[in-house]
Amino acid sequence: MIRILALAMAMLTGLQPALADGPDGRFLGSNGALASEGRYADSRIPGAGGPISRIKDIAQLQSSRDNQLIGYGLVIGLQGSGDSLRNAPFTEQSMAAMLENLGIASEGGRTRTKNVAAVIVTANMPPFVQSGARIDVTVSSMGDATSLAGGTLVMTPLKAADGEIYAVAQGQVFVAGFDAQGQAERVTQGTPTAGRIPNGAIIERQVQAALGEQAVLTLQLHNADYSTAVRVADVINEYSRARFGSRVATEQDARSVVIRRPKGISTARFYAELENLVVETDMPARVVVDERTGTIVIGQDVRISRVAVSHGTLTVRITETPRVVQPDPFSRGVTAVEPSTNIEVDQPNAKVAILDGPSLDQLVAGLNRLGVKPAGIIAILQGIKSTGALQADLVLQ
Repeated sequence: MIRILALAMAMLTGLQPALADGPDGRFLGSNGALASEGRYADSRIPGAGGPISRIKDIAQLQSSRDNQLIGYGLVIGLQGSGDSLRNAPFTEQSMAAMLENLGIASEGGRTRTKNVAAVIVTANMPPFVQSGARIDVTVSSMGDATSLAGGTLVMTPLKAADGEIYAVAQGQVFVAGFDAQGQAERVTQGTPTAGRIPNGAIIERQVQAALGEQAVLTLQLHNADYSTAVRVADVINEYSRARFGSRVATEQDARSVVIRRPKGISTARFYAELENLVVETDMPARVVVDERTGTIVIGQDVRISRVAVSHGTLTVRITETPRVVQPDPFSRGVTAVEPSTNIEVDQPNAKVAILDGPSLDQLVAGLNRLGVKPAGIIAILQGIKSTGALQADLVLQ
C-alpha cells in the first residue's frame, strides 16, 4: 500500500519516481540499479560541486574501531649488527631471562654476542577479528643496533591499553633499508633499524565488538564537517523512506550521524545497503604548510582577496682577507697584520604582482608569476594571512 501511494504522489506532482519495483519485486533506482544492493544512484544531493564519495569511504561505524597493541621482544640472528651489551644492558637482561625460561642457566657469565637486538613491536588489531587470525606487525630497535636485516623476532606477547595479551608475534623481520660501513666511509639507505613482519602476529583474544543486532548505529565521519554530516543524514533518509517507509538518520554533530535500524533486517545487511550510497562531500578552505620540507598544499576552496605582493631578498656578504705586512730590511719595524674587509651588497630585482584568487588555478598562477621558491611562497602566504586577505585556515606543520 505504501509503494502504491508513493508512486501515485509522484505521478500527481509530475516528478519521476526515484524507485520502482523490479521484475523480482525488489526496488530499482531510476538508472535500473538494484537499490537493495546499496547502489541507489539518485541519492546524491546537489551542493557546492564537491567530490562525490561513498559513505563507506568517508565514515565508519563507531563500534568498528582498531585497537593498538604493543610488546617488547628480542630479534636474534643478526650478523654482528645487534646491540652492544655495554650500551644496552636491558638486552643482556632480556637474553638471560629468555634463556632461563628455556631451562638454560646463564648465571656467572656475561654474553658478548652482537647478534641480538631489543625491539618494540607494535600492531593495529582490526575490528571483528577472531582468535587465530593473523595481522601485520612493525618491529623497531630500541638499542644501538645498526640493522635488523636478516633477524628473526622470537615469541613476543602483544598487549593492549588494558594490560591484557591479545596477540603473540614471531617471525622473520623484513627490512627495506641497508647499512654498509667501512673504515673511512659509511652508507645508509632507508631505515635499517625498523622493519615489518607480514602476518607476523596471531590473535589470541578477540575484542568484543558490540555490533550484533544493535537498534541504534553511530556513523562517524573521518573529517568533521557539518555540511557533510547533514548531507549524509539526508541521503540515508531519502533511501530509507523509499526502502522502509520511514526516516532513520539524524545528524548529531559535525562528526556523528545516528541511525536507527528498521525492523526485519540484520544490522550487517542494513549497513551494507547504506555504505554504498553516494554523498557530495564538503570541506573547509585550508592551506597546509610544512616549513621543514617546503611542502605547500592548497585546498580547492581557498580564496585570496585582491592584494599586491612584492618579494625580494637583500644579501649582504662580508669577506675578511687580512694581509701580512713585513718591515723594511735592517729597520726596527715588526711584522704586522693589516685587516682588509670586502663588503658586497646584492639586491635582486623584486617583482610586484597582484594576486586575486577567485579560483585555485588563478591563485597558483599568481604565485608562480612571482618566480619565488617554496620558502618564499610560504612567507607570502603567511603575510597574506596576516593582512586578512587569505580566506582560509593556514595550518603550519
